[in-house]
Amino acid sequence: MSPPEPVPSRTLPASLDELRRWIREDLDAPEPQRADLIRAIDGIFDRQRELWQSSKLEAVQALSAGFADELGRLQGEVEAKERAVQDVARYFEGLVANLTDRTHRDPKTRLLNYEWFMHRVEAFLATEQRVQWCAAGVVDIARFKWFNDTFGHAAGDRVIQRVARLLAEQMRSHDLLAQESSPSDLHARFGGDEFTFLLPGLPSPEQGAVVAARFKRHVEHFPWQQEDVRLEDHSVRVDVGIVCLRLGSLAGRRGAARSLAEALISRADELMYAAKGLGSPRVHMVTAEVRDGRLVDVVEDQAGREPGRTSVAGDAGATSSRKE
Repeated sequence: MSPPEPVPSRTLPASLDELRRWIREDLDAPEPQRADLIRAIDGIFDRQRELWQSSKLEAVQALSAGFADELGRLQGEVEAKERAVQDVARYFEGLVANLTDRTHRDPKTRLLNYEWFMHRVEAFLATEQRVQWCAAGVVDIARFKWFNDTFGHAAGDRVIQRVARLLAEQMRSHDLLAQESSPSDLHARFGGDEFTFLLPGLPSPEQGAVVAARFKRHVEHFPWQQEDVRLEDHSVRVDVGIVCLRLGSLAGRRGAARSLAEALISRADELMYAAKGLGSPRVHMVTAEVRDGRLVDVVEDQAGREPGRTSVAGDAGATSSRKE
């Protein structure tokens, strides 16, 4: 008996087109059934494609959402670190500004200290280009030692602090002048019970005298019992010396700014002591100008002729007898 003949192997369809062709050509079934089968297979494949596309879209969306979440988290961390860095920077900027301010100010009155004041006056004289007037002055609290000895150092400190506040409030050039902005008015504690100031941007020496007299009046009419009831019958008085300087050309003072600054305060100090010695009720003032790098008084001739000029007593670079 001979062995059975081998059944030829069939190649199964590997794609949708091959499956359709196999159904049409090899499947032993009526034509309507083959057509229905092809339509059913096409529907299944279409549905599978839709599901695959939907899954792919969902995967992309999930990946994008995850990436966005991660990106948002990283951005939040970066922003938090930036805020921390900014906070640290602001802290140190404030610290440096505070320390700088402390080195430039008198701790009791919060006015500029004398050294920084002189630096600012020198810079003003060396750089101010407008030909105009400025005023520099020295203020002393009359009989301050008596207040200190009679009412104690605490009351004396309150007197110093109030005079300092009145100086900063009243000795201001821009209160009276409507003109373009100029360097800020400067006020400093000269030492002990003395103060000094600079008023830039004055159109005339008379304006400097008006401002200084206004300050003196406010001090002497202040209700001092607010500071200490024992001061009700002992009004505080100040002596003021002031030099009103016509700046002239910048070239004439740029190289001598330091000595001119010292000469200004020294001359104002002399005038203050003259007022103190006379018990004067008024501000003692002179007008001055820069000539050959030196500060000189401007003195009007009584006969009405052209004004003559006399040098300030002492060297232009002499410093005043500052109290400690």
